[in-house]
Amino acid sequence: MIVITAPAGNIGRHLLTRLIESAPASGEELRVIVRDPARLSDEVRGRVEVVTGSHGDADVVDRAFEGADAVFWLVPPDSSLTPSDGYSGFTLPAAKALATHRVGHVVGVSALGRGTPLADRAGLVTASLAMDDLIADSGVAYRALANPSFFENLLEEAESIRDKGVFTDNVDADRRAPLVAVADIAAAAAKLLLDRSWRGVDSVPVLGPQDLSPNDLARIMTEQLGRPVRYERQPLDELYTTLIGYGLNDAFVQGIADMKRAKDEGLDAGVARTPATASPTTFEQWCAETLKPAVLA
Repeated sequence: MIVITAPAGNIGRHLLTRLIESAPASGEELRVIVRDPARLSDEVRGRVEVVTGSHGDADVVDRAFEGADAVFWLVPPDSSLTPSDGYSGFTLPAAKALATHRVGHVVGVSALGRGTPLADRAGLVTASLAMDDLIADSGVAYRALANPSFFENLLEEAESIRDKGVFTDNVDADRRAPLVAVADIAAAAAKLLLDRSWRGVDSVPVLGPQDLSPNDLARIMTEQLGRPVRYERQPLDELYTTLIGYGLNDAFVQGIADMKRAKDEGLDAGVARTPATASPTTFEQWCAETLKPAVLA
């Protein structure tokens, strides 16, 4: 039995599709935790067991983890909480339930940066790494998918790209760093969940096929969209003021700013890309298949 959290999210929906497709051959039973089952298609609901509720709730995870062999763990961002409460606080009931039900394996969505000088001052990333430690201390075999920024973050800029030909971030325009498609993260998770021969605790970097800078992204988007796209660097203090203006928790906003600053200082640059850490989806491919339809919609 594999339990999937956040099955309707960007990564979870890709993972769930892969696991459902493999179920006839693997024989795996699937259980999902979801707040609103209506977010799942009728076909999916007919193929999985559904536990309704939040996976931050002790009663929910206690029910969901009973009889489970493996869990896919993803914490949804909550801008009303501090980073520590949003990651470790949210995960604490699950860590207890993992130990109670003696779940063998957990695959979690985390971040790059562990072991670097920036790891303890990287905001949301620091909180995510602390969450990894909490899960590992429960006694499970644990693999943290150590991810850089996602291609999909650019979907938030689709309107600006369409109307102004501009996307923004807070890093130097020429700083190259790994980027990854969420479908590739899901593929890495599926592989680990279906072959649970691994033991102990470790991280699994998922780095995409190449490092890219904001200027590289602008060039590729220009080519793929057939219209000029340029990058504008937004000062961190401006980002902070904007997010506070939306009513977000002060500590959460500071966590975003600290993460962005750490990434600009090279947080994601310390892991070598190898055949084991690379993932296949190129930015060109993602632009053509995902960004372009969103921009032209």
